[in-house]
Amino acid sequence: MKIALAGNPNSGKTTLFNAITGKTEYVGNWPGVTVEKKEANLKRKYKLLAGLQDMKEAGTGKGDGNRRNQVRVVDLPGAYSIAPYTSEEAVTRDFILAENPDVLLNIVDASNLERSLFFTTQLLELGIPLVVALNKQDVLKRSGNSIQVEGLADALGCPVVETRANGEEGLDELLRAVGQAAAAGASGNPAFEGRGGEGEDKKRQAYVKGIVQTHLQRKRDKTRITTSDRIDRVVANPFLGLPLFGLVMWAVYAFSINGLGGFLADWVNGTLFGELVPDAAHGFFGGLGVHPMLEALIVDGAIAGVGAVLGFLPLILVLFFCLALLEDSGYMARVAVVMDRYFKKIGLSGKSIIPMIVGSGCSIPGVMATRTIEDENEKVATTILTPFIPCSAKLPIIVLFSAVFFPGSTWILPAVYGIAGLAVILGGLLLKRIFPWEESSTFIMELPEYKVPSLRHAFRQMVHQGKGFVVKASTIILVMNTLVWFMQSYGWNLQPAEDQGASILAGVGGLAAPLLLPLGVAGWQMAAAALTGFVAKENVVATFAILFATVSEEALHAPGGVLAENFTPVTGFAFLLFNLFTPPCFAAIGAMNAELGSRKWLARAILFQLAAGYGIGILAAQAGSLLVYGKWAPGAVPAGLVLGGLAALAAVLVQRNRARDAQNELACQE
Repeated sequence: MKIALAGNPNSGKTTLFNAITGKTEYVGNWPGVTVEKKEANLKRKYKLLAGLQDMKEAGTGKGDGNRRNQVRVVDLPGAYSIAPYTSEEAVTRDFILAENPDVLLNIVDASNLERSLFFTTQLLELGIPLVVALNKQDVLKRSGNSIQVEGLADALGCPVVETRANGEEGLDELLRAVGQAAAAGASGNPAFEGRGGEGEDKKRQAYVKGIVQTHLQRKRDKTRITTSDRIDRVVANPFLGLPLFGLVMWAVYAFSINGLGGFLADWVNGTLFGELVPDAAHGFFGGLGVHPMLEALIVDGAIAGVGAVLGFLPLILVLFFCLALLEDSGYMARVAVVMDRYFKKIGLSGKSIIPMIVGSGCSIPGVMATRTIEDENEKVATTILTPFIPCSAKLPIIVLFSAVFFPGSTWILPAVYGIAGLAVILGGLLLKRIFPWEESSTFIMELPEYKVPSLRHAFRQMVHQGKGFVVKASTIILVMNTLVWFMQSYGWNLQPAEDQGASILAGVGGLAAPLLLPLGVAGWQMAAAALTGFVAKENVVATFAILFATVSEEALHAPGGVLAENFTPVTGFAFLLFNLFTPPCFAAIGAMNAELGSRKWLARAILFQLAAGYGIGILAAQAGSLLVYGKWAPGAVPAGLVLGGLAALAAVLVQRNRARDAQNELACQE
């Protein structure tokens, strides 16, 4: 049996889905967060409560065999109409019409009743049992308005239940209504039945407006300036909004990296994985009489590498807890509005900021979120530029280099994100000039009401992000660490290497090492770390932990430690930027391939990201060394050649694009 959750964007579908299934799907207080359907089983207590399980066992439903007791809940992307305008709306339409769910659970934003009921009237005409969840009752009550629920249910011809999904209120009654609707069959259609077309849509809207006027009692004067309006005059101000956003982000990062998160990370890195876990592991394997080579593989390879990554888990947990609070409050939606003013100038819109905010957690869902963008050019550019925003996988690299070269500084992380924002802006301008492009689409966004953020919701989001980080560290990174340890311990003859310089890893890293010379960086170890970072960015830290474990007894992140012997602060910062802006991990590249839908565009995207990361790293190394030390960094000559080549290539592409535009314009005139 399938229950489909359908409704407008930002109506609370995913929050309700999480509440009745126990899942922790990503929730954001803005439209376009859910871009594909999500499925999970209904909690057992709700199955029993609604009588759904008993109904299945009686054979009155569609279930069969061992699947008879399963009740699947499907969270569909937000839609304003059954006639799709965006790709995620098409997912909703196709599922409802093709899969024919047993019950449609229509989530309606009670604070925006008129907007929501347009979609409701369309769903009622499909002949599928429908139950309306009148959600966001807390927002409705704060406004002073009220809805006559029984009268609304009679007007629509289907059950209507008041709910507050973020507080799990009204869910028992809602699921009982779902069970009754499933047993009773299709709901009665409303008095008005439109079948599409511009004229019919206007009639439908007029019908909905009549229902709202009858059953919604307004106490709030729309002309009155509210507290939310006063806040928006500052937060969403086109001039004050951007510096305020920078200040908020600085405070979040300072607290996460140098405050509570930094304190916890120091203990995890220095004590837990620096002393307790390795000592316990050595004692355990020594007691078992394990071969020293196998013991070294497990302790010095797997545990050391994974521990170096997991040591930054507290930073990530605190950071995403704070970001979840900002999202839930409604602030991030205002950021999208503020950024629209600036993104318009580079061929994007404020809608592009949403994938980038999502991508700050992980680039994969961030890239997937670009499918909410209707304009194809804007979608392509956002897909290419979203990985420039540092994700949780890149945070360990940032924090490691910050701790080694800039200990105690609170400006490093905000500076990195500021450079990322600048890279997005300049990258957007460049993409607009080197590839065929058209003007971007209009950005319209309904701002949610401000609210006190839920600590429970923020905690769930924090756990969800942390779980993903741990799973990745214990799978992909664990395998890579084991491989790295083997390659740095053995030579090409598969015999133990007496010196790291004679190992397989040294040979592979040595081939790529010359490419890092323009960054002022020399050494096969740095090249090997960069190469493993293309698989998963956390591998950069893990590889350093394995390679330098035998060189120094100091902790990897100790100020002035082993890393400082291979980098200056400037070249270390340049190497950091190089790893941040080159192509993301393999999984994110796979997501880019799916969203771009073209191998040609994927190749363009990867080459563009490679050129951007390489160019930014070279500029940081050479210009930074000149400003700080009064001289060029090592490798200045090849750096000049590389930058000159990149500039010449960009100029050729820009000129070719201008010629193509002129040719197209001439063809149009003819």
